[in-house]
Amino acid sequence: MTQTETYKALWSDCLDRLRLTITEEEFVKWFKPVWPIDYDGEKLRLRVPNESFVASIEKRYLRYLRPIISELYGANTQLHYAVPRKQQPAPTEEPQSVAAPTDTANIKNPFVIPGLRRIMFDPQLNPNLTLDTFIEGECNRLARSAGLTVAVSPGNNAFNPLYIYGDSGLGKTHIVQAIGHEVRQRHPELQVLYVSMNKFQAQFQTAYKNGEITDFIHFYQLVDVLIIDDIQELTGKTGTQNAFFNIFNHLQLSGKQLILTSDKAPVELKDIEERLLTRFKWGLSTELCTPDYDTKVKIIRAKAQRLGASIPEDVILYLADNISANVREIEGALSSLIANASFLGRKITISLAKDILKVYVKLTQKEITIDHIVKTVCDYYDLDIDTFNSPKRTREIAQARQVAMYLAKQHTKSPLTVIGSSIGGRNHATVLHSCKAVADMMDTDKGFKQQIEKIERIVLGKN
Repeated sequence: MTQTETYKALWSDCLDRLRLTITEEEFVKWFKPVWPIDYDGEKLRLRVPNESFVASIEKRYLRYLRPIISELYGANTQLHYAVPRKQQPAPTEEPQSVAAPTDTANIKNPFVIPGLRRIMFDPQLNPNLTLDTFIEGECNRLARSAGLTVAVSPGNNAFNPLYIYGDSGLGKTHIVQAIGHEVRQRHPELQVLYVSMNKFQAQFQTAYKNGEITDFIHFYQLVDVLIIDDIQELTGKTGTQNAFFNIFNHLQLSGKQLILTSDKAPVELKDIEERLLTRFKWGLSTELCTPDYDTKVKIIRAKAQRLGASIPEDVILYLADNISANVREIEGALSSLIANASFLGRKITISLAKDILKVYVKLTQKEITIDHIVKTVCDYYDLDIDTFNSPKRTREIAQARQVAMYLAKQHTKSPLTVIGSSIGGRNHATVLHSCKAVADMMDTDKGFKQQIEKIERIVLGKN
Protein backbone atom coordinates (compact mmCIF):
# COMPACT_ATOMS: atom_id res chain seq x y z
CA MET A 1 0.00 0.00 0.00
CA THR A 2 1.34 3.42 -0.98
CA GLN A 3 1.64 6.28 1.49
CA THR A 4 -1.32 8.05 -0.13
CA GLU A 5 -3.45 4.94 0.14
CA THR A 6 -2.47 4.67 3.79
CA TYR A 7 -3.64 8.25 4.44
CA LYS A 8 -6.96 7.52 2.76
CA ALA A 9 -7.45 4.26 4.65
CA LEU A 10 -6.78 5.96 7.99
CA TRP A 11 -9.13 8.81 7.12
CA SER A 12 -11.83 6.35 6.03
CA ASP A 13 -11.50 4.60 9.40
CA CYS A 14 -11.68 7.97 11.10
CA LEU A 15 -14.90 8.83 9.26
CA ASP A 16 -16.46 5.47 10.09
CA ARG A 17 -15.94 6.16 13.78
CA LEU A 18 -17.08 9.77 13.52
CA ARG A 19 -20.26 8.67 11.78
CA LEU A 20 -21.30 6.87 14.97
CA THR A 21 -21.20 10.07 17.02
CA ILE A 22 -23.01 12.58 14.77
CA THR A 23 -26.15 12.51 12.64
CA GLU A 24 -26.08 11.21 9.09
CA GLU A 25 -27.11 14.61 7.79
CA GLU A 26 -24.23 16.33 9.62
CA PHE A 27 -21.82 13.73 8.33
CA VAL A 28 -22.94 14.14 4.70
CA LYS A 29 -22.92 17.90 4.95
CA TRP A 30 -19.62 18.58 6.74
CA PHE A 31 -17.36 15.55 6.31
CA LYS A 32 -18.20 13.70 3.09
CA PRO A 33 -16.65 16.53 0.98
CA VAL A 34 -13.44 16.56 3.11
CA TRP A 35 -10.36 14.64 1.91
CA PRO A 36 -6.89 14.04 3.40
CA ILE A 37 -3.99 15.58 1.45
CA ASP A 38 -0.93 14.78 3.51
CA TYR A 39 0.27 13.51 6.88
CA ASP A 40 3.90 13.94 7.94
CA GLY A 41 3.62 12.29 11.32
CA GLU A 42 2.58 15.50 13.08
CA LYS A 43 0.38 17.50 10.72
CA LEU A 44 -2.74 16.10 9.08
CA ARG A 45 -3.73 18.31 6.14
CA LEU A 46 -7.37 18.14 5.05
CA ARG A 47 -8.81 19.63 1.89
CA VAL A 48 -12.12 21.43 2.55
CA PRO A 49 -14.41 23.12 -0.01
CA ASN A 50 -14.42 26.56 1.64
CA GLU A 51 -13.81 28.53 4.85
CA SER A 52 -17.23 27.72 6.32
CA PHE A 53 -16.17 24.07 6.67
CA VAL A 54 -13.15 25.10 8.75
CA ALA A 55 -15.28 27.22 11.08
CA SER A 56 -17.94 24.54 11.47
CA ILE A 57 -15.51 21.66 12.08
CA GLU A 58 -13.51 23.65 14.62
CA LYS A 59 -16.54 24.99 16.45
CA ARG A 60 -18.98 22.07 16.38
CA TYR A 61 -17.19 18.82 15.69
CA LEU A 62 -13.62 19.07 16.91
CA ARG A 63 -14.58 17.58 20.27
CA TYR A 64 -15.72 14.42 18.46
CA LEU A 65 -12.96 14.40 15.88
CA ARG A 66 -9.97 15.08 18.16
CA PRO A 67 -10.05 11.81 20.21
CA ILE A 68 -10.46 9.74 17.03
CA ILE A 69 -7.53 11.45 15.28
CA SER A 70 -5.36 11.09 18.40
CA GLU A 71 -6.02 7.38 18.49
CA LEU A 72 -5.48 6.72 14.79
CA TYR A 73 -2.79 9.26 13.86
CA GLY A 74 -1.13 9.96 17.20
CA ALA A 75 -1.76 12.14 20.24
CA ASN A 76 0.39 15.03 18.95
CA THR A 77 -1.31 15.26 15.54
CA GLN A 78 -2.31 18.76 14.50
CA LEU A 79 -5.08 19.54 12.01
CA HIS A 80 -4.40 21.85 9.08
CA TYR A 81 -6.94 22.84 6.45
CA ALA A 82 -6.38 23.49 2.76
CA VAL A 83 -8.98 25.82 1.29
CA PRO A 84 -9.02 26.17 -2.54
CA ARG A 85 -8.06 29.63 -3.64
CA LYS A 86 -10.68 31.61 -5.48
CA GLN A 87 -9.57 32.21 -9.02
CA GLN A 88 -8.78 35.89 -9.51
CA PRO A 89 -10.00 37.22 -12.85
CA ALA A 90 -7.79 39.36 -15.04
CA PRO A 91 -8.24 43.13 -14.63
CA THR A 92 -10.12 43.29 -17.93
CA GLU A 93 -12.46 40.56 -16.76
CA GLU A 94 -13.36 41.85 -13.33
CA PRO A 95 -16.71 40.43 -12.18
CA GLN A 96 -19.44 42.99 -12.34
CA SER A 97 -22.59 43.03 -10.26
CA VAL A 98 -25.84 43.20 -12.16
CA ALA A 99 -29.34 43.07 -10.82
CA ALA A 100 -31.22 39.83 -11.25
CA PRO A 101 -34.29 40.26 -13.42
CA THR A 102 -36.76 40.28 -10.52
CA ASP A 103 -39.03 42.97 -11.90
CA THR A 104 -40.31 43.93 -15.29
CA ALA A 105 -37.53 46.41 -16.02
CA ASN A 106 -35.39 46.02 -19.14
CA ILE A 107 -33.17 42.95 -19.05
CA LYS A 108 -29.73 43.63 -20.43
CA ASN A 109 -27.71 40.90 -22.09
CA PRO A 110 -24.55 40.32 -19.99
CA PHE A 111 -22.76 38.80 -22.97
CA VAL A 112 -22.52 42.14 -24.77
CA ILE A 113 -20.92 44.04 -21.90
CA PRO A 114 -17.23 44.55 -22.89
CA GLY A 115 -14.81 42.41 -20.89
CA LEU A 116 -17.52 40.72 -18.83
CA ARG A 117 -17.03 37.00 -18.24
CA ARG A 118 -18.87 36.45 -14.98
CA ILE A 119 -21.79 38.25 -13.39
CA MET A 120 -22.96 38.42 -9.80
CA PHE A 121 -26.60 38.84 -8.85
CA ASP A 122 -28.89 38.58 -5.85
CA PRO A 123 -30.18 34.97 -5.52
CA GLN A 124 -33.53 36.27 -4.21
CA LEU A 125 -33.48 33.89 -1.23
CA ASN A 126 -35.27 34.62 2.04
CA PRO A 127 -32.64 34.35 4.82
CA ASN A 128 -35.20 32.76 7.16
CA LEU A 129 -36.05 29.86 4.85
CA THR A 130 -33.20 27.46 5.59
CA LEU A 131 -32.85 23.77 6.37
CA ASP A 132 -32.35 24.66 10.03
CA THR A 133 -35.86 26.16 10.16
CA PHE A 134 -37.46 23.46 8.00
CA ILE A 135 -39.12 20.79 10.16
CA GLU A 136 -38.57 17.30 8.82
CA GLY A 137 -41.21 14.59 9.04
CA GLU A 138 -42.54 11.61 7.13
CA CYS A 139 -44.51 14.05 4.99
CA ASN A 140 -41.41 15.70 3.52
CA ARG A 141 -38.43 13.45 4.25
CA LEU A 142 -37.85 12.34 0.66
CA ALA A 143 -37.92 15.92 -0.65
CA ARG A 144 -35.53 17.08 2.06
CA SER A 145 -33.09 14.21 1.52
CA ALA A 146 -33.15 14.70 -2.26
CA GLY A 147 -32.62 18.43 -1.73
CA LEU A 148 -29.53 17.77 0.37
CA THR A 149 -28.15 15.48 -2.34
CA VAL A 150 -28.71 18.24 -4.89
CA ALA A 151 -26.95 20.76 -2.64
CA VAL A 152 -23.91 18.50 -2.31
CA SER A 153 -23.53 18.01 -6.09
CA PRO A 154 -25.75 20.46 -7.97
CA GLY A 155 -26.22 19.38 -11.58
CA ASN A 156 -24.22 16.21 -11.00
CA ASN A 157 -26.91 13.94 -9.54
CA ALA A 158 -29.87 11.82 -10.59
CA PHE A 159 -32.38 14.45 -9.43
CA ASN A 160 -32.23 16.95 -12.28
CA PRO A 161 -34.72 18.45 -12.37
CA LEU A 162 -35.84 18.07 -8.77
CA TYR A 163 -39.62 18.50 -9.01
CA ILE A 164 -41.41 19.08 -5.69
CA TYR A 165 -45.20 19.23 -5.66
CA GLY A 166 -48.03 19.43 -3.15
CA ASP A 167 -50.94 21.53 -1.95
CA SER A 168 -50.54 25.15 -0.92
CA GLY A 169 -49.08 25.80 2.52
CA LEU A 170 -47.07 22.59 2.88
CA GLY A 171 -43.60 24.15 2.59
CA LYS A 172 -42.63 23.90 -1.09
CA THR A 173 -41.17 27.40 -1.21
CA HIS A 174 -39.37 26.85 2.09
CA ILE A 175 -37.65 23.64 1.05
CA VAL A 176 -36.47 24.90 -2.36
CA GLN A 177 -35.15 28.15 -0.88
CA ALA A 178 -33.41 26.12 1.82
CA ILE A 179 -31.75 24.04 -0.91
CA GLY A 180 -30.63 27.28 -2.53
CA HIS A 181 -29.03 28.47 0.72
CA GLU A 182 -27.33 25.11 1.16
CA VAL A 183 -25.87 25.26 -2.35
CA ARG A 184 -24.49 28.75 -1.72
CA GLN A 185 -22.91 27.64 1.54
CA ARG A 186 -21.27 24.59 0.02
CA HIS A 187 -20.47 26.11 -3.37
CA PRO A 188 -20.11 29.89 -2.99
CA GLU A 189 -18.74 30.12 -6.52
CA LEU A 190 -22.06 29.02 -8.05
CA GLN A 191 -24.82 31.37 -9.16
CA VAL A 192 -28.16 30.50 -7.53
CA LEU A 193 -31.43 32.20 -8.50
CA TYR A 194 -34.94 31.77 -7.12
CA VAL A 195 -37.88 33.17 -9.10
CA SER A 196 -41.61 32.52 -9.16
CA MET A 197 -43.14 31.57 -12.50
CA ASN A 198 -45.42 34.59 -12.33
CA LYS A 199 -42.36 36.84 -12.04
CA PHE A 200 -40.65 34.91 -14.85
CA GLN A 201 -43.73 35.42 -17.02
CA ALA A 202 -43.79 39.17 -16.29
CA GLN A 203 -40.12 39.43 -17.24
CA PHE A 204 -40.75 37.51 -20.46
CA GLN A 205 -43.59 39.83 -21.43
CA THR A 206 -41.41 42.90 -20.87
CA ALA A 207 -38.55 41.34 -22.85
CA TYR A 208 -40.94 40.45 -25.68
CA LYS A 209 -42.37 43.97 -25.76
CA ASN A 210 -38.87 45.47 -25.94
CA GLY A 211 -37.50 42.97 -28.47
CA GLU A 212 -35.08 41.50 -25.90
CA ILE A 213 -36.09 37.83 -25.80
CA THR A 214 -32.56 36.70 -26.71
CA ASP A 215 -31.11 38.79 -23.86
CA PHE A 216 -33.75 37.39 -21.49
CA ILE A 217 -32.90 33.78 -22.37
CA HIS A 218 -29.14 34.43 -22.21
CA PHE A 219 -29.44 35.85 -18.72
CA TYR A 220 -31.12 32.74 -17.36
CA GLN A 221 -28.63 30.51 -19.15
CA LEU A 222 -25.92 32.00 -16.89
CA VAL A 223 -27.51 30.56 -13.75
CA ASP A 224 -25.90 27.48 -12.15
CA VAL A 225 -28.87 26.53 -9.95
CA LEU A 226 -32.25 27.79 -11.16
CA ILE A 227 -35.21 27.49 -8.78
CA ILE A 228 -38.64 28.09 -10.35
CA ASP A 229 -41.61 28.25 -7.97
CA ASP A 230 -45.17 27.38 -9.13
CA ILE A 231 -44.25 25.94 -12.51
CA GLN A 232 -47.96 25.18 -13.10
CA GLU A 233 -48.37 28.89 -13.95
CA LEU A 234 -46.87 28.02 -17.35
CA THR A 235 -50.26 26.60 -18.29
CA GLY A 236 -51.49 28.02 -21.59
CA LYS A 237 -48.58 30.46 -22.03
CA THR A 238 -47.07 29.24 -25.29
CA GLY A 239 -44.46 31.98 -25.72
CA THR A 240 -43.16 31.63 -22.16
CA GLN A 241 -43.06 27.84 -22.57
CA ASN A 242 -40.85 28.18 -25.64
CA ALA A 243 -38.43 30.48 -23.81
CA PHE A 244 -38.36 28.24 -20.76
CA PHE A 245 -37.76 25.19 -22.93
CA ASN A 246 -34.62 26.82 -24.37
CA ILE A 247 -33.42 27.77 -20.89
CA PHE A 248 -34.18 24.33 -19.47
CA ASN A 249 -32.38 22.52 -22.28
CA HIS A 250 -29.29 24.74 -22.11
CA LEU A 251 -28.94 24.45 -18.34
CA GLN A 252 -29.40 20.70 -18.25
CA LEU A 253 -27.01 20.06 -21.14
CA SER A 254 -24.50 22.32 -19.40
CA GLY A 255 -24.66 20.31 -16.19
CA LYS A 256 -26.59 22.97 -14.29
CA GLN A 257 -29.27 22.22 -11.71
CA LEU A 258 -33.00 22.91 -12.03
CA ILE A 259 -35.40 22.82 -9.09
CA LEU A 260 -39.14 23.20 -9.73
CA THR A 261 -42.24 23.37 -7.55
CA SER A 262 -45.87 22.87 -8.46
CA ASP A 263 -49.24 22.22 -6.89
CA LYS A 264 -49.64 19.22 -9.21
CA ALA A 265 -47.61 16.20 -10.26
CA PRO A 266 -46.17 16.43 -13.81
CA VAL A 267 -48.79 14.01 -15.18
CA GLU A 268 -51.59 16.27 -13.91
CA LEU A 269 -50.39 19.49 -15.55
CA LYS A 270 -52.60 20.75 -18.36
CA ASP A 271 -51.92 22.92 -21.44
CA ILE A 272 -48.15 22.58 -21.17
CA GLU A 273 -46.16 21.30 -24.14
CA GLU A 274 -45.37 17.59 -24.04
CA ARG A 275 -41.66 18.24 -24.61
CA LEU A 276 -41.59 20.21 -21.34
CA LEU A 277 -43.68 17.69 -19.42
CA THR A 278 -41.33 14.93 -20.56
CA ARG A 279 -38.34 16.86 -19.23
CA PHE A 280 -40.07 17.54 -15.90
CA LYS A 281 -40.20 13.75 -15.45
CA TRP A 282 -36.50 13.19 -16.20
CA GLY A 283 -35.32 13.68 -12.63
CA LEU A 284 -37.12 13.08 -9.35
CA SER A 285 -40.73 14.06 -8.64
CA THR A 286 -41.51 14.03 -4.93
CA GLU A 287 -44.67 15.06 -3.12
CA LEU A 288 -45.00 17.11 0.05
CA CYS A 289 -47.89 15.60 1.99
CA THR A 290 -49.91 17.01 4.85
CA PRO A 291 -47.93 16.73 8.09
CA ASP A 292 -48.76 13.91 10.46
CA TYR A 293 -49.48 14.49 14.14
CA ASP A 294 -45.86 14.14 15.32
CA THR A 295 -44.63 16.54 12.64
CA LYS A 296 -47.29 19.09 13.59
CA VAL A 297 -46.12 18.91 17.20
CA LYS A 298 -42.51 19.56 16.10
CA ILE A 299 -43.61 22.47 13.92
CA ILE A 300 -45.52 24.10 16.77
CA ARG A 301 -42.64 23.68 19.21
CA ALA A 302 -40.11 25.10 16.75
CA LYS A 303 -42.34 28.05 15.82
CA ALA A 304 -42.99 28.84 19.50
CA GLN A 305 -39.27 28.74 20.22
CA ARG A 306 -38.54 31.14 17.34
CA LEU A 307 -41.21 33.50 18.66
CA GLY A 308 -39.77 33.28 22.16
CA ALA A 309 -43.05 32.01 23.59
CA SER A 310 -43.55 29.41 26.29
CA ILE A 311 -46.42 27.15 25.24
CA PRO A 312 -47.67 24.52 27.72
CA GLU A 313 -47.41 20.97 26.43
CA ASP A 314 -51.15 20.35 26.67
CA VAL A 315 -51.82 23.39 24.47
CA ILE A 316 -49.23 22.20 21.93
CA LEU A 317 -50.93 18.82 21.75
CA TYR A 318 -54.35 20.45 21.48
CA LEU A 319 -53.19 22.57 18.55
CA ALA A 320 -51.63 19.57 16.81
CA ASP A 321 -54.81 17.57 17.26
CA ASN A 322 -57.23 20.24 16.11
CA ILE A 323 -55.63 22.53 13.55
CA SER A 324 -56.00 21.35 9.97
CA ALA A 325 -52.81 19.83 8.59
CA ASN A 326 -51.41 22.82 6.73
CA VAL A 327 -48.04 24.22 7.81
CA ARG A 328 -48.96 27.80 6.94
CA GLU A 329 -52.20 27.56 8.90
CA ILE A 330 -50.47 25.96 11.88
CA GLU A 331 -47.90 28.75 12.04
CA GLY A 332 -50.50 31.47 11.51
CA ALA A 333 -52.75 30.08 14.21
CA LEU A 334 -49.88 29.88 16.69
CA SER A 335 -48.82 33.46 15.96
CA SER A 336 -52.41 34.60 16.47
CA LEU A 337 -52.65 32.72 19.76
CA ILE A 338 -49.43 34.22 21.09
CA ALA A 339 -50.39 37.73 19.99
CA ASN A 340 -53.85 37.54 21.54
CA ALA A 341 -52.48 36.13 24.79
CA SER A 342 -50.06 39.05 24.95
CA PHE A 343 -52.67 41.71 24.12
CA LEU A 344 -55.26 40.29 26.51
CA GLY A 345 -52.76 39.65 29.30
CA ARG A 346 -53.97 36.06 29.66
CA LYS A 347 -52.10 32.82 30.16
CA ILE A 348 -51.89 30.51 27.18
CA THR A 349 -54.29 27.69 28.00
CA ILE A 350 -56.45 25.26 26.05
CA SER A 351 -59.45 27.44 26.88
CA LEU A 352 -57.81 30.49 25.35
CA ALA A 353 -56.68 28.41 22.37
CA LYS A 354 -60.28 27.31 21.73
CA ASP A 355 -61.56 30.90 21.94
CA ILE A 356 -58.89 32.31 19.66
CA LEU A 357 -58.47 29.57 17.08
CA LYS A 358 -62.11 29.39 16.09
CA VAL A 359 -61.75 32.98 14.85
CA TYR A 360 -58.53 32.39 12.89
CA VAL A 361 -58.57 28.80 11.65
CA LYS A 362 -60.91 26.03 10.76
CA LEU A 363 -60.53 23.26 13.32
CA THR A 364 -59.76 19.87 11.88
CA GLN A 365 -62.70 17.57 11.38
CA LYS A 366 -62.21 13.92 12.16
CA GLU A 367 -61.72 11.83 9.06
CA ILE A 368 -64.99 10.75 7.49
CA THR A 369 -65.07 7.11 6.44
CA ILE A 370 -67.31 5.17 4.08
CA ASP A 371 -68.49 3.02 6.99
CA HIS A 372 -69.55 6.15 8.89
CA ILE A 373 -71.51 7.38 5.88
CA VAL A 374 -73.21 4.02 5.34
CA LYS A 375 -74.22 3.83 9.02
CA THR A 376 -75.61 7.39 8.91
CA VAL A 377 -77.61 6.69 5.75
CA CYS A 378 -78.96 3.41 7.15
CA ASP A 379 -79.99 5.14 10.39
CA TYR A 380 -81.74 7.91 8.47
CA TYR A 381 -83.68 5.51 6.23
CA ASP A 382 -84.23 3.02 9.09
CA LEU A 383 -82.40 0.20 7.31
CA ASP A 384 -80.14 -2.40 8.87
CA ILE A 385 -76.68 -2.90 7.40
CA ASP A 386 -77.41 -6.43 6.17
CA THR A 387 -80.46 -5.27 4.20
CA PHE A 388 -78.49 -2.33 2.81
CA ASN A 389 -75.76 -4.68 1.52
CA SER A 390 -78.14 -7.40 0.36
CA PRO A 391 -78.92 -8.14 -3.33
CA LYS A 392 -82.39 -6.62 -2.87
CA ARG A 393 -83.15 -3.87 -5.40
CA THR A 394 -86.25 -2.23 -3.99
CA ARG A 395 -86.56 1.47 -4.71
CA GLU A 396 -85.90 2.44 -1.08
CA ILE A 397 -82.73 0.31 -0.75
CA ALA A 398 -81.40 1.31 -4.19
CA GLN A 399 -81.87 5.00 -3.40
CA ALA A 400 -80.13 4.62 -0.02
CA ARG A 401 -77.14 3.03 -1.75
CA GLN A 402 -77.04 5.86 -4.29
CA VAL A 403 -77.12 8.47 -1.53
CA ALA A 404 -74.31 6.72 0.32
CA MET A 405 -72.18 6.57 -2.84
CA TYR A 406 -72.84 10.26 -3.54
CA LEU A 407 -71.82 11.31 -0.01
CA ALA A 408 -68.78 9.01 -0.06
CA LYS A 409 -67.57 10.65 -3.27
CA GLN A 410 -68.16 14.11 -1.80
CA HIS A 411 -66.58 13.60 1.62
CA THR A 412 -63.90 10.92 1.34
CA LYS A 413 -60.75 10.60 -0.73
CA SER A 414 -61.52 7.00 -1.62
CA PRO A 415 -61.34 6.00 -5.31
CA LEU A 416 -64.61 5.15 -7.03
CA THR A 417 -63.66 1.48 -7.16
CA VAL A 418 -63.24 1.40 -3.37
CA ILE A 419 -66.55 3.20 -2.83
CA GLY A 420 -68.32 0.74 -5.11
CA SER A 421 -66.80 -2.36 -3.52
CA SER A 422 -67.63 -1.03 -0.03
CA ILE A 423 -71.25 -0.29 -0.91
CA GLY A 424 -72.92 -3.38 -2.27
CA GLY A 425 -69.91 -4.67 -4.22
CA ARG A 426 -70.58 -2.36 -7.18
CA ASN A 427 -68.10 -1.11 -9.80
CA HIS A 428 -66.93 2.44 -10.46
CA ALA A 429 -69.42 2.93 -13.31
CA THR A 430 -72.29 2.25 -10.90
CA VAL A 431 -70.85 4.83 -8.49
CA LEU A 432 -70.65 7.46 -11.24
CA HIS A 433 -74.24 6.71 -12.30
CA SER A 434 -75.44 6.91 -8.69
CA CYS A 435 -73.72 10.24 -8.06
CA LYS A 436 -75.24 11.73 -11.21
CA ALA A 437 -78.70 10.38 -10.35
CA VAL A 438 -78.59 11.94 -6.86
CA ALA A 439 -77.27 15.27 -8.18
CA ASP A 440 -79.99 15.38 -10.89
CA MET A 441 -82.72 14.60 -8.37
CA MET A 442 -81.45 17.31 -6.02
CA ASP A 443 -81.75 19.81 -8.88
CA THR A 444 -85.37 18.89 -9.60
CA ASP A 445 -86.75 17.85 -6.19
CA LYS A 446 -86.45 20.45 -3.43
CA GLY A 447 -87.64 18.06 -0.73
CA PHE A 448 -85.06 15.44 -1.74
CA LYS A 449 -82.34 18.09 -1.71
CA GLN A 450 -83.26 19.10 1.84
CA GLN A 451 -83.20 15.42 2.81
CA ILE A 452 -79.66 14.97 1.44
CA GLU A 453 -78.47 18.17 3.12
CA LYS A 454 -79.80 16.93 6.45
CA ILE A 455 -78.01 13.56 6.09
CA GLU A 456 -74.87 15.46 5.08
CA ARG A 457 -74.99 17.59 8.25
CA ILE A 458 -75.25 14.43 10.33
CA VAL A 459 -72.27 12.91 8.49
CA LEU A 460 -70.22 16.05 9.15
CA GLY A 461 -71.30 16.18 12.81
CA LYS A 462 -73.06 19.52 12.38
CA ASN A 463 -76.58 18.42 13.20
